[in-house]
Amino acid sequence: EETLARLRDNADEQLRPRLLKDAAEAVHGYFIQRELCGLRKHDAVIREYNIPRAVLARLGAK
Repeated sequence: EETLARLRDNADEQLRPRLLKDAAEAVHGYFIQRELCGLRKHDAVIREYNIPRAVLARLGAK
């Protein structure tokens, strides 16, 4: 949540690539944890945390 909030709240275009990378790593880790628990569908989580498309694209989502 904190990483996604930093991405949302920061308007500095020079920092954006780093913030996107950090957010993608955090989301990827969270998705892996969920999958290890048997939770394979992430649609509700994506909506709940308002995960941007740019972050999901870095994970290979379309």
